[in-house]
Amino acid sequence: MLVDSHCHLDRLNLDLYPDGLAGAVEAAKSRGVKQMLCVCISEENRQQVVEIAQQFDGIFASVGIHPSDVMASAVDVDTLCEWSKADKVVALGETGLDYYYSAEKADIQKLSFVNHLKAGAKTQLPVIIHTRDAREDTISLMKEHACGEAAGVMHCFTESWEMAEQALDLNFYISISGIVTFKNAEALRDVTRKIPLDRLLVETDSPYLAPVPFRGKPNEPKYVREVAEYIAELRGISLEKLASITSENFNNLFLKNIG
Repeated sequence: MLVDSHCHLDRLNLDLYPDGLAGAVEAAKSRGVKQMLCVCISEENRQQVVEIAQQFDGIFASVGIHPSDVMASAVDVDTLCEWSKADKVVALGETGLDYYYSAEKADIQKLSFVNHLKAGAKTQLPVIIHTRDAREDTISLMKEHACGEAAGVMHCFTESWEMAEQALDLNFYISISGIVTFKNAEALRDVTRKIPLDRLLVETDSPYLAPVPFRGKPNEPKYVREVAEYIAELRGISLEKLASITSENFNNLFLKNIG
């Protein structure tokens, strides 16, 4: 069984599926992708993300505000805790810092990020972290505010091994997307070879970042199989073993309090 640990099902291109999202979900399941985490990025899409998870078996949801979607005031801890009570919500985020697109909002991003980390500690839910061009501040705030027990995941990781080690020391997982298959991603491949298998997750981040050989096309959860196949070859293990390990990791991180 494969798991897509990070996707945006509310944003998929469904032109190929007459029955809409149900068709895309079935297409993924037919390729062995039995579980998916549908990730929230804003207050505007929160309810839709939660409803998608509640509609389908094997799909779970997060709630939170992406750093590029932070508004004039940051979402507060109590609000995040209240959002997290919805059925099938298993994580907070995605949150974090993005200075590539939204450096002018650095201060409000930091406050939002800290509030997500505090809410994670309060609810004992893992936090999904996005970081871009903000390596030092991201790690600094994680060290200060992250809950070591609940921890979370560095999603769509493209940073250095040094940053990965610091995140691992804080009990975070590292999730690798289809970027690892790109021709110019040798540095990321080096990092991927080093991540302890018991801290590794795979994702699509669909509808973005489709892996080779689908690069440039809309991404879908079914393509997490290509990501997993590529990483399995990098690590010198079978797809079946990688799928088993990453599925267990997903369950340990996100589903430990379910049922």
